[in-house]
Amino acid sequence: MTATSTLPPVHQYEEDNSRGNAVVTWLKGQYALYILVALLLVATITRGAIFWGGTNLTNLLLQMSIIGVVVLAELIVVLTGGIDISVGSALGLAAVVSAGLFGGPSVLLALLVAVGIGGIVGAVNGWLVAFRGLEPFIVTLGMLALARGLVYAYGNGIPINPEAAASFAAFGQATILGIPVLAIIWLAMVGLIAFLLYRTVWGRRVYAIGSNVEAARSSGIPVKTTLWSVYILAGLLVGLGGWMFLARFASGTSTAGNLLELEAIAAVVIGGARLAGGYGKVFGAVVGTIIFAVIANLLSLLNVSTFLQDAFRGALILVAVTLATVQFARSRSKSTAAAK
Repeated sequence: MTATSTLPPVHQYEEDNSRGNAVVTWLKGQYALYILVALLLVATITRGAIFWGGTNLTNLLLQMSIIGVVVLAELIVVLTGGIDISVGSALGLAAVVSAGLFGGPSVLLALLVAVGIGGIVGAVNGWLVAFRGLEPFIVTLGMLALARGLVYAYGNGIPINPEAAASFAAFGQATILGIPVLAIIWLAMVGLIAFLLYRTVWGRRVYAIGSNVEAARSSGIPVKTTLWSVYILAGLLVGLGGWMFLARFASGTSTAGNLLELEAIAAVVIGGARLAGGYGKVFGAVVGTIIFAVIANLLSLLNVSTFLQDAFRGALILVAVTLATVQFARSRSKSTAAAK
């Protein structure tokens, strides 16, 4: 009596092998993950007990939650082949105006004001880019100067404390199951943007415009209205970030969001997005956000001066752009070779 063979069919081996190859290929391109792992190792070796302490982890989550929503805003703009360097100043404007308007009597009213201001800024940027055909860099550069000027003018260079400062402080420090509420809001926005980009017609249009705007237009995609909606959504996210800043610090300061646009752009790029548009993932943007938050946190724990912290951030931006350029060149050469 012969034993019955229980070996799986050949096609199962092929499927398993293809899955393994796909995982390996994906890991090869995730250099941001390697940077993050290296940073966490350095943090563990140099300040392990403090870094992994509950208080510091809470502060780290609060820190990345604010920049995180701004990075999401930058991501959707970059996917279209644009860039928004006004996000930091717009966040500052949303923070100070929502703190001072009507005296800042409630957290909810401040949220509506902040998101409204962000939406207006985004709508103006989007209208000039989409309907007037102006370059995104020039438009958002002008908006950066305008918004930052309004921040200084509105607050006269001094912090603005809302009437409900205690309520803001309590909300900013509130937790659910040990997780800061602000971090939960950020994660909710991550889920929302991922859904919009990967599961909706709007998301497919965004990627199509970034890949080839003329081809997108020829295929019937409403390029102008889609672009406008992208900048409006980005503005709404930035306004939310301004409100989160106010909730965390219970004060709107003239330096709120200062140079945040550089970190946002770098986080998007180091997360694998191409500044030329058409390629980028929400996961990569999240990893980029965590990287910059960990760097800022670790440098503070190491008592590095503010000036050197800026230098480290600048160096990381250069590294991010270089790695992204090299990766894009490699993928393009592979595509060309495969086509031949």
